[in-house]
Amino acid sequence: MALTEDRRRIAVRLMVLQVSVIVAFAALAISFWFLQIVQHARYQEMAENNHQRTLALRAPRGVLFDRHGKVLVENRHSFNVSIVREHTTDLDRTIRLLAHVAGLEVEDVRQIVERHRGEPTYRPIVIIKDASLAQVAAITARRLDFELPDVVVEQVPTRQYPTDALAAHLFGYIGEANEQQLSDGITRGALIGQSGVERVYNNLLMGRDGARVVVVNSVGREIRTLEEIPPKEGRRVQLTIDYDLQKAAEDGFRHAGFNGAALIMDPRTGEVLSYVSLPAYDPNDFAAGIDAATWASLNTDRLKPLQNRVIQGRYSAGSTFKLVVATAALEEGIVTPDFRVNCGGGATFFGRYYQCWLKGGHGSVDMRHAIEKSCNVYFYTLGNMLGVDRIHKWAEKLGLAGKTGIDLPNEQESLVPSTEWKMRRYGQKWYAGETISVAIGQGQVSVTPASLAVMMATIANGGTRVTPHIIRAVDEGGGWKMAAPPAAADRVAFKPETLAALHDGLWMVVNGAGTGGRARIPGRDVAGKTGTAQVISIQGRQLARGSGLDLRDHGWFVFFAPRDNPEIAGVIFGEHNEHGYLGAPIAKHVMETYYAKKEGRPLPVLESKAVPAPEADPDTAPVVIGAPVARRTNRNAQNPTPNVGGEGRLGFGTWELGF
Repeated sequence: MALTEDRRRIAVRLMVLQVSVIVAFAALAISFWFLQIVQHARYQEMAENNHQRTLALRAPRGVLFDRHGKVLVENRHSFNVSIVREHTTDLDRTIRLLAHVAGLEVEDVRQIVERHRGEPTYRPIVIIKDASLAQVAAITARRLDFELPDVVVEQVPTRQYPTDALAAHLFGYIGEANEQQLSDGITRGALIGQSGVERVYNNLLMGRDGARVVVVNSVGREIRTLEEIPPKEGRRVQLTIDYDLQKAAEDGFRHAGFNGAALIMDPRTGEVLSYVSLPAYDPNDFAAGIDAATWASLNTDRLKPLQNRVIQGRYSAGSTFKLVVATAALEEGIVTPDFRVNCGGGATFFGRYYQCWLKGGHGSVDMRHAIEKSCNVYFYTLGNMLGVDRIHKWAEKLGLAGKTGIDLPNEQESLVPSTEWKMRRYGQKWYAGETISVAIGQGQVSVTPASLAVMMATIANGGTRVTPHIIRAVDEGGGWKMAAPPAAADRVAFKPETLAALHDGLWMVVNGAGTGGRARIPGRDVAGKTGTAQVISIQGRQLARGSGLDLRDHGWFVFFAPRDNPEIAGVIFGEHNEHGYLGAPIAKHVMETYYAKKEGRPLPVLESKAVPAPEADPDTAPVVIGAPVARRTNRNAQNPTPNVGGEGRLGFGTWELGF
């Protein structure tokens, strides 16, 4: 009995042992399967990197040309210095030695390494982008002495922009892709367009990286190259910009001594010839990775050099808006070009006295002379006859409401108010008194320089609202292929008398007794309009006293030439330059450059001496003066509510001074 019991126990133990062995071998088999099959690629890559190293060969971005083939943005060779952690035996020593040799702070290098701790050890960590030749020489010497075998120096293409920051906001800049920008074609560490043309056309400009597979010895020194896949350069892109016109516009601003924006285009096609936003920044600061100090200074600068004023700045249109009111009145059949208004220096609407800029008044004026002399009373009258909704309708048709559709990122919408807009925004009805200030481009009117350029092009070409665009042609490898221009946003069949009155009035502004005489070019029939826009009301200016804010008026000059078959049109915006006519010489210089190039003549040079300003500016007079002529019982029935915090401006009170 005892023997039987012993045999049974032995059998159980043997069974347990057999099961344990089977389970153990099964576990081993599963582990081998997991390691050799499931994770085969990972361990194969790790094994290969014990004696092989794959080095990325960064592809150069596509070169940018102007419309005549001049190189605008290209690439240069630079050096990156990286640490390969899999070949280091003492990472802390490498960090300290590299910092010493390269003249860096040890803590800065250590922080860079810490940010990349989670990445595979065989992937190089870039410590120095765009290293100087002195740094490269010092590090290479230490590598030859086997002191820094885990540090590599790679030659990489780096973006190179014009040294004078020409057209900075147009070109934009590049930077390392962030987490939200990673995709199938964009990997960690890739440099992509972050602004301007670089961003919008990144897929065209960004090439395809290559790779070089090398054999390394136990200390990380390269022995031989196993394989090399060359990088593919990004596609070459031709822009619509004319380098000489671009430089002429920027030189004009610097000569005039103020900042601002300009957008100059071919009114027949919408091709942008010159695009200026000042102050600007140097895109070269971003090409190899911008340092913290430079980035902080750009973001804290009160002049906001990173703001693209052409499409992101919104300002009151001032007297340039009178062209919208004139167009609306003529096209709606409210008046004819011969309609006359008597200007005695001001007029009363809804119990308030609205002043014209000329104290004695302009007398009896028709449409053409009202445009020439920028008579406020004439356009107060038209605005009152039209109402705000018809003004908004024609502002939209002319391209002065909403977005222009230009092929650049982050464009802001221009605002021309309507009854529906005010109800949606404030939950209030529109009062007829508010239309009076809108009629001369004040009140809630807030537009971008780009939208005013489109408005002027639409008037110039006879009613086609073109879409401004930057790209002209692309080289896919087989030569230049013209890019299809965007379709026109709208077409208006202007009445012949409308077009004639507008063109005549604008021609008289420059060539008659108007305020645009500084843009006059003999034989070119330049047409234009000045405008000066308040930044803040008189009441608001008093409240803001001592704030340190620049509260001087902005100035506009819109133009086209020649009058009958325009070839060039645009806008010059002077930020806080106080007078619209001060932008006219900039436009003149650009137009003279345009005609000189067209006719094969030497390019003009700016005069060294500035022309003194005239004593009076017809666009800077306050909108309303004094107390109400007759106070109504229900004040809000006709008069607007104060514009506190209006679109794109300082909202310290109503624009209608005296309300």
